[in-house]
Amino acid sequence: MRGIVFFTDSRAKNDVTVFDTTLRDGEQTPGIAFTFEQKIEIARQLSDIGVHTIEAGFPASSAAEKETVAAIKKLGLTANVCGLARSVKADVDACIDCDVDMIHVFIPTSDIQRENTINKTREAGAFDHRRYRPLRPRPRGHVHVLADGLLPGQDEDYLVKVCQTAAEAGATIINIPDTVGVISPSGMKRLMGRLAREVNCPLDVHCHNDFGLAVANTIAAVEAGASQVQVTVNGLGERAGNADLAQTVMIMESIYGIHTGIKKERLVETSRLVSRFSGLAIPPIQPVVGENVFSHESGIHTQGVLKCSDTFEPGIMTPEMVGHRRRLTLGKHVGRHAVRQMLVDAHIDPDDTQLDIIVEKVKAIASKGKRVTEADLYEIR
Repeated sequence: MRGIVFFTDSRAKNDVTVFDTTLRDGEQTPGIAFTFEQKIEIARQLSDIGVHTIEAGFPASSAAEKETVAAIKKLGLTANVCGLARSVKADVDACIDCDVDMIHVFIPTSDIQRENTINKTREAGAFDHRRYRPLRPRPRGHVHVLADGLLPGQDEDYLVKVCQTAAEAGATIINIPDTVGVISPSGMKRLMGRLAREVNCPLDVHCHNDFGLAVANTIAAVEAGASQVQVTVNGLGERAGNADLAQTVMIMESIYGIHTGIKKERLVETSRLVSRFSGLAIPPIQPVVGENVFSHESGIHTQGVLKCSDTFEPGIMTPEMVGHRRRLTLGKHVGRHAVRQMLVDAHIDPDDTQLDIIVEKVKAIASKGKRVTEADLYEIR
């Protein structure tokens, strides 16, 4: 497998852990509600493929949610199980009752969120150490503080001070979320670089996809030194969703050479499982897992791929690597090499004249806007 090296000034670490929030933020996708049994199966799947931490839910939000988080913890998964909490004792106690390995405490840092969600001043909202008192002493596990911000008008100095206060109060990792997906990759890299220099605590990032930048911003944070990424399967989540697990993992593994511990050959399988449970189909052009990712129709493309797959596929990501398969497809751009190969695979061996006729008929059908299947191909003889 050939290697690609980018960003020689990168602070990216050799290993980055994956924090999956499909069961929490992913379920906040409008119209999605997983059943108890589906959450159990998703949790098992995520742990089996090597996810480091699973955010199982928000225990204080309801009795059913608390029951689910506790049940997931009792599965004895390899992955750490995390529960979400506001920075109040009752929420933290609900997580402790579930025996979670990690508590994910969120604290609004942008003025607009602080004033409209917890109605607190800057000092009372984040600098009062009493707000962190529930974080320690902890009976077990880690405390993950989410400094909820990166909204327009965010005071960066204030965000840094909040993170420093959280680290002093006992946080074991600090999460920086792009709450509404408005930061740019260059902005994210600069901000995370500053936090890495000024905050004595590992950093994590949680990016939303409102402008289609969630994965790019996540990777920029990794470049700047983030040691953990928050993702969801198929990019599920509030509004336009979160950074996609498969895309984020494959970029880190294949392009940056960063080890994530994820079993990449099970990415397509995992995507399809969550798609089935969520009821949201995977777009054919979805990177990594979509049906078209390793599909080829153009004559030039199919000829090249049949001779050497690296011609029109990134050699650093093969279909086998992610649990996918290569497909030659029929359409108005199809070439002789693809049609011949598809016929040979079906034990049909046309001569050159017959092949030319078949190719012309396929193109004629496709030019009328009709989809040509392999079954149609076998009938055109």
